[in-house]
Amino acid sequence: MALEVPYRSIPDMFYKRVAATPNGQAFATPNADDTAMVWQTWSQVSERATAIAAGLRSLGVATEDRVAILSGTRYEWVLADLGINCAGAATTTVYPTTEPEDASYIVSDSGSKVLIAENPQQALKISGAETSVTHVVLLDGQADAGATPPQLTLAELEQRGAAALRDNPKLIEEVVASLVPDHLATLIYTSGTTGRPKGVQLLHRGWTWEGVAQEDLGLFESTDLQYLWLPLSHSFGKTLLCGIIHVGVPTYIDGRVDKLVEMLAVVQPTLMCAAPRIFEKVYNKTVTTALDAGGAKAKIFGWAVATGKQKVALEQARKPLPAGLKLKYALAEKLVFSKLQTRLGGRLRVLVSGSAPLSRDIAEFFAAANLPIMEGYGMTETSAGNFVNRAGQLKIGTVGQALGDLECKIDSDGEVLLRGAPVMRGYHNLPQETEEAFTEDGWLRTGDIGELDDEGYLKITDRKKDLVKTSGGKYIAPSAIEGMFKAVCPYTSQAVIVGQARNYVTMLISLDEEAILGWAKGGPLDGKAYAEIVAATETEQLIDGYVKELNLKLNRWETVKKFAILPRDLSIEAGEVTPSMKIKRRNVETNFATQIDQMYAGSLAQI
Repeated sequence: MALEVPYRSIPDMFYKRVAATPNGQAFATPNADDTAMVWQTWSQVSERATAIAAGLRSLGVATEDRVAILSGTRYEWVLADLGINCAGAATTTVYPTTEPEDASYIVSDSGSKVLIAENPQQALKISGAETSVTHVVLLDGQADAGATPPQLTLAELEQRGAAALRDNPKLIEEVVASLVPDHLATLIYTSGTTGRPKGVQLLHRGWTWEGVAQEDLGLFESTDLQYLWLPLSHSFGKTLLCGIIHVGVPTYIDGRVDKLVEMLAVVQPTLMCAAPRIFEKVYNKTVTTALDAGGAKAKIFGWAVATGKQKVALEQARKPLPAGLKLKYALAEKLVFSKLQTRLGGRLRVLVSGSAPLSRDIAEFFAAANLPIMEGYGMTETSAGNFVNRAGQLKIGTVGQALGDLECKIDSDGEVLLRGAPVMRGYHNLPQETEEAFTEDGWLRTGDIGELDDEGYLKITDRKKDLVKTSGGKYIAPSAIEGMFKAVCPYTSQAVIVGQARNYVTMLISLDEEAILGWAKGGPLDGKAYAEIVAATETEQLIDGYVKELNLKLNRWETVKKFAILPRDLSIEAGEVTPSMKIKRRNVETNFATQIDQMYAGSLAQI
């Protein structure tokens, strides 16, 4: 049955939300000393977003013109994005970690007329580049009166907008009324794992569909309190904004990842969405703390996890829990899991994971701790939200069932194909790449290999391009093995399988600095610097034990014969991971070619 979307555009959806709950809590920010939240009502959000929209129109921005945002996640990002869409324009998103060369390319290729930059330092990223930018708007800092292009602050843009609205009070109302579902709303450049980023054209109809589709998931309710820290330059963040607007979910916005755990205790959210890396860090910290405690505490922790996993296994099999297990689990929750729940704010009802694969073992751990993670799946090319597990219907190891009326089928080679309202119009200025992205009958090729079960749950097994074929002709799914190792070894930050055209499989491993420094305390490496610990024989012996444990779970041809501990973590700056923490395998293998060559030295590495 077709999903009914009662909106023509994002602004139409936004202003109907404002009319429905003008005095309701919309977005919160931290106060000056991070001890409380400062709330804005929907009416207050509307007033500022409308002024920004009118200000942009006064700068010459027209319908479907692009306006770029180069900033981290913050309340003003949301205001700017809403203002851009209410002006009839489309938001071009740029990560604040993007290097100047790529930032200039995105702003230039998109044809953005205005750049909204977080501060003067971010604005400098397009300095000297050939772009269509006529004005730069700063969220923070003082505007440079002599800058080219001309600069103004966000407050000055809003003042211009207020003046324009005094002259024509219906200016933005008329613009919004002219928008239709097929107008361009967002241009998001895929960070990609190879090559130049491509601009994905996403329409209002896709985003409003996302907002409405989220209402029926049983995950987001108007009584929830959401913690939003995700990069708003990413499609995951944007699709959440659409759900927030349609459902009316009060949301705390704070992009400071280093403050995440600290602020969870202050905010006490009921709902949080995250990339797997956040859950991995919480898992690593929890497990290593228990291991470091040793003795009875470590034994109690192990017993509690085993008890929790027994409960999860029965729940996954849709079987009733024996009375004895219920009693054991109640004790495990009191002694162990309640502490983890409290550390995460104490009220979390829903956790959602997306943007990269979540390890099954880590999903089982959180479910055991009564913090089930509803894993989902989507792509930038499909407005991010396509499949997700529902509350009370979690099937671990899958990304859940399709949202709304999205169509999905599996191609003859196992590739997942999608069709429906959230699918992109195409790649900006790339007609050939757009044509190649679709089948002749209009299905989007996702590039992911997957399986659909008889209940419509989708399991993603790997990226089509990431499958490794050894010189012996065996195919290996690297992300599955990497996820298994992260769950086995709590000291891991990243793991990268190597084996394409090789006669055995190896692995590059970067360590979590906090975890490995904690392990070193009290031993022969106590007091050593991180680089010394990583290079030590004792550390290699520690990790070797976990690699051997991993290999017991793998087929013979998948087993890791050698590994190398990297001297540092993978980074966005070095081009080794994307801002959403997807591994750029080619870049990793290039940057650490010496370590790879050493692991294959003396072998018949290629044929």
